[in-house]
Amino acid sequence: MLRKLIVFAMLFLSIALMYACSKNEDKIVPEELKITFSVPSNFPSPAYNFEDNKLTNAGFTLGKKLFYEARLSADKSVSCGSCHQQFAGFTQLDHRVSHGVNNCQGKRNTPPLFNLAWQKAFFWDGGVKNIETSPLNAITDACEMGTDIETIVAFLKNTAPYPNLFNEAFGSSEINTQRVLKSITQFTAVLVSGNSKYDKVMRKESGATFSSVELAGYNLFKEKCSSCHTEPFFTDFSYRNNGLDLVSADEGRSHITGVSTDFGKFRVPTLRNIEYTSPYMHDGRFYSLDEVLEHYNSSVKAAPNLDVRLKNGIKLNDAEREQIKAFLKTLTDNEFIKNTLYSEA
Repeated sequence: MLRKLIVFAMLFLSIALMYACSKNEDKIVPEELKITFSVPSNFPSPAYNFEDNKLTNAGFTLGKKLFYEARLSADKSVSCGSCHQQFAGFTQLDHRVSHGVNNCQGKRNTPPLFNLAWQKAFFWDGGVKNIETSPLNAITDACEMGTDIETIVAFLKNTAPYPNLFNEAFGSSEINTQRVLKSITQFTAVLVSGNSKYDKVMRKESGATFSSVELAGYNLFKEKCSSCHTEPFFTDFSYRNNGLDLVSADEGRSHITGVSTDFGKFRVPTLRNIEYTSPYMHDGRFYSLDEVLEHYNSSVKAAPNLDVRLKNGIKLNDAEREQIKAFLKTLTDNEFIKNTLYSEA
């Protein structure tokens, strides 16, 4: 009799634990942890501040689940997280260009996703001006997710646990375009990378110092690179022609502005986490930092709208290249790259 009671108790406990786990499978954020948007002390004020999109644990949890939900794509194979992989600085490791549904390949390299709250325009050509609407580009692109927002809304309305998650995030189970986009933004706008070795040195944190090689690289960087890759974001968010041969015939910024002098201009990319975000350039043509540095050293192509700073290239000898690379690696934010709060559950 005692044995039967013990077996029954263990069975009851197992069922209870399974039920508890199933109830909490979508609780991506521990209840004791309050999701916040933190501005590093060496950063300016952001452009996006959540005034009209109150940041909550439930909203972040929903946005994160949508970010990693492959069933939102046309063939159920591609999520936002497929092209924006955390271990690659939220870009797509080893893919020259974006790789979407039906094995389709786009024409541009996947940009990294972090510090988006400080941006006022998005993508290589600046074609989108609002962080909240930026996912629509990937959703509707035939070589990315290949669908439309109406189809996604219909899917979410009829798929558990989404009605409950929207209710927790917004106070009702109504699912519409605005709520989908706002919840995704609650995830992507919180992706702040500002705790690299460089940041710790700039904030004069205890024990944080550059090595002699890193310091030499930093001084070289300020002399030769910082006019475009401006601190602390290591981009000035401008669009420039950097002397590529444009073998892809990508119009670049002129596709958005209609201005001929913008042909072949692309956004100056951030250099933060550059150690992880290869391949490089708008078309992913360079797979290593050595290739990038050699381009600026010897392969800048003349063009009517070539950036004036690159008229004579950027000459670096072998020692200087090693110094520059050593400094660039201080921009790696390993805590951000490995933060499980941002990882797919």
